[in-house]
Amino acid sequence: MSDPITFGTDGWRAIIADQFTFANVERVAYAIGSYVRRRYYNGASSGQVPVLIGYDTRFLAEKFAEKVACVLLDMGVPAQIASRDVPTPAIAWSVQLAPTAGAVQLTASHNPPEYCGIKYIPHFAGPATNEITTEIAAYLNDMPLGYEAGAHHVPVFEPMPPYLEALESRVDLKRIGSSGLRVAYDAMYSTSRGYLDRVLKDAGVECAVLHDWRDPLFGGGMPEPKERYLKELMQVVRDNRYDVGLATDGDADRFAVIDEKGGYLAPNQLLALLTRHLVKNRKQKGALVRTVATSHLIDCLARAYDLELIETPVGFKYIGEVMRSKDVLIGGEESGGVSIQGHIPEKDGILANLLLVEMIACEGKPLSRIWLELEAEVGVRFFNRRADLILDQDRRKELMQVLKQHPPERVGGEQVSRVGDDDGLKFYVDELNWFLVRPSGTEPLLRLYFEATAEERVERLAADFGQQVETILGSLNGPAKPATLPQAEART
Repeated sequence: MSDPITFGTDGWRAIIADQFTFANVERVAYAIGSYVRRRYYNGASSGQVPVLIGYDTRFLAEKFAEKVACVLLDMGVPAQIASRDVPTPAIAWSVQLAPTAGAVQLTASHNPPEYCGIKYIPHFAGPATNEITTEIAAYLNDMPLGYEAGAHHVPVFEPMPPYLEALESRVDLKRIGSSGLRVAYDAMYSTSRGYLDRVLKDAGVECAVLHDWRDPLFGGGMPEPKERYLKELMQVVRDNRYDVGLATDGDADRFAVIDEKGGYLAPNQLLALLTRHLVKNRKQKGALVRTVATSHLIDCLARAYDLELIETPVGFKYIGEVMRSKDVLIGGEESGGVSIQGHIPEKDGILANLLLVEMIACEGKPLSRIWLELEAEVGVRFFNRRADLILDQDRRKELMQVLKQHPPERVGGEQVSRVGDDDGLKFYVDELNWFLVRPSGTEPLLRLYFEATAEERVERLAADFGQQVETILGSLNGPAKPATLPQAEART
């Protein structure tokens, strides 16, 4: 029981057959069972409300899910398993339909195919907060030595019908169906297949579908809806003159959109477009919530619409916490997670995609033109860069300590006006030009984010800070690893 199991920003993930083994899955399941018995059954050995079990399309995911269910049943915790692989937002929706003790989802989301993971979704249908995962982790060594889960018949539940009904109530499918829009959708071998395409087709939309079968190797790529993995979808949209292309990640909580020219829109752009759509076309109001790494374009929209802007640490669990306590119009993050007012406090790539199609139907204009109109309304253009530094934990700590104790006074020829430390270190030139350094919660990486109001400016900030980091690493004890200079990402 010595293998490390740590909960990152969205559960525990590890490589299958390395750390992600049946033995370790049993440990995590036993810890979750201990948490459920204490928090939902008042310490009793059994209870009436069930824990729902789901899984994505990864190798052995359904077998891992069955193991979790058997452990819970051994512990007197009623468990039900999904009838097939299920999107994370769909099982999250199921959690709050009737009294439950939450759900366990076997997924590694957008990670490479050799990974699997476990996330616990409490009864409030959002990501588990730090207090919950800390308590679960405290039970990781409680499983008796030599324990093996018994064999059980696990009842099956159907998450699809109620979730699709919820989508139908949150999207104007009649308007979408009568718009004449033609949609291309890349399922990316993910859990969203048979969900997103079904909603569109039932609404009468012409929808071409790519990769709508289960492949644990994800076609040799990754189930991550980034530009480099969506080349085929982009080509299909261009060649066949579709109005929009849609995609989700492996468990359908993140999304991507391709415009009618085959151009990729970054998550920052999509969050801004959805915000504008909810205010302009739906006449909705509420707070805007974004993570510390997300574009300040959202701040500009908050000022333009006279809405409250709330910044959180990275991780949708923080956005979810705000959504459960305040009237939030939309919450989102630069990695492609979004949820809206009246829905679950969990990111939902299927709903987000449908809302983008609804926006195009409402506007009656090509997506690329809608984006240009948004930029013109705001009056500011933003440019973003991203990079990851591969550093072990000790080196990350050393580097962050140096940056915190001796923050750079000037970067790219510009004065640093202030430094925020709510999550990592965020260096401000001013309120629209900034860069962020933060350790990853799940990988041996230091993540770098840059945003500026001119392309030359963001390139200059990124290049100079990269050189400063190289100098700092070179001065630390031990062999220095070269800093990876930030690579261009799509402009917001």
